[in-house]
Amino acid sequence: MSVTKRKRVSKKSKLAWRKHVNINDVEEFLEDQRLEERLGPSLASLNNEELFQVDTKPSEPESLSIKNRKKLKLQKPLRCFSILEPHTKVPDPIKKRNRVRSKEERKNELIKKKEAENRAKGILKHRELQALRDKATNENKKQAIPKRGDFNQNIWDQEDNLNEKNEWFSNSTTKHNLVGTGKSRKTVKTPKRPKSSVLPPVEPPHPGMSYNPSYEDHQDLLKTIVEKETKIIKEEEHLNRVTRDMFSKVSEKQKNSMWMEEMSQGLPQASTQQSDNESDGEYKSINPPTKNRKKTQQQRRKLREQKKLELLKQIAKKEKKKISDIHRIKLLKNQIEKREKTTQILREKRKKVQELKKTEPKRLSAIKFEECDLEFNMGPDIAGNLRNMKKEGNLLTDRFKSLQKRNIIQPSIRRHRKKSKVKVYTKPTHKDDWITTVARKTAS
Repeated sequence: MSVTKRKRVSKKSKLAWRKHVNINDVEEFLEDQRLEERLGPSLASLNNEELFQVDTKPSEPESLSIKNRKKLKLQKPLRCFSILEPHTKVPDPIKKRNRVRSKEERKNELIKKKEAENRAKGILKHRELQALRDKATNENKKQAIPKRGDFNQNIWDQEDNLNEKNEWFSNSTTKHNLVGTGKSRKTVKTPKRPKSSVLPPVEPPHPGMSYNPSYEDHQDLLKTIVEKETKIIKEEEHLNRVTRDMFSKVSEKQKNSMWMEEMSQGLPQASTQQSDNESDGEYKSINPPTKNRKKTQQQRRKLREQKKLELLKQIAKKEKKKISDIHRIKLLKNQIEKREKTTQILREKRKKVQELKKTEPKRLSAIKFEECDLEFNMGPDIAGNLRNMKKEGNLLTDRFKSLQKRNIIQPSIRRHRKKSKVKVYTKPTHKDDWITTVARKTAS
């Protein structure tokens, strides 16, 4: 038998030691030990008491009811939590682990005691009462479900309400089903679009615009038109007064002299320059130097005393004001009442303004809405009958302005497009003197 020579290798480093040392027997032993820890110790090392167990209780009867079986199942832990249980019999190395206590465990003992007393008296929390209500409704629902074999209802007597919307039926299906029943399908009305304005589509005209108005109505109409015209004339006069009439006409010479006078405002004149030259040539600083004098202890003490006195005065003033405020309670009450009255008046004014704004057109574009001029006839022009009535205004413009006023369309201005100038010329074949040319040719 040939004996193999043992290989001599350096085992100086850790890496070399791991590489060349055989530790298989140690690893096998440790693996067996780990297996025993996982599955439990070997049967040879266990006692009879540990191996066998004597049952003193009678075995459970096999014929258990379904209700009892369910109760037993509920007592057992859920199968979904089996993954959280340990799969080994190796004891936990860290015996005392940190664990987040549940809400019930964190509760104070006094609070627990108080809750138990309230429960005994019948005082329950909102969620507990809700749970009891839900439980009762659930039980009622269960009882309402018909048991198997009970036929208490006649389903043929029940009428299917085909008018109700069903996700499984299309509109054509419901119409088809309702043809022979004599019932029409109820169509859901689409909500109307909110009105853009409070104003009616067609406003009633002024009674003075009638072909046969009363004298008072006609005069009232003329009065409103005159007021509008006077307002426009006043605005024009004001603009002329502020712009054109504000400046008077000036000649060219006067204009130049005025310009020179305005530009020379604030500049030094010749007389002042001479007086400066005549003065002494000595340099005098504008701000003379000042001595940095340090405050004495006496001055500092006096300043501190003054500050204290000022503080005391302020405190006394505050206290005095408090006392005066107590005596002024009646006056303050009157002031509050007055303020409330003024606020109420302002509130009412704001409401009126808001109501007026509802009737006014909104700003929908850069162009502001302008109302049409009122149509009117003077006294001699009123005919008194429809046949001889003098026409005023235009129906299309009236309707167009009405749409703008009711915020349906935005106000706009009629724009005139500039037509491109087309050069006009006559072709030589279409000249007016073609007859003379033809006559000359025939004569020749």
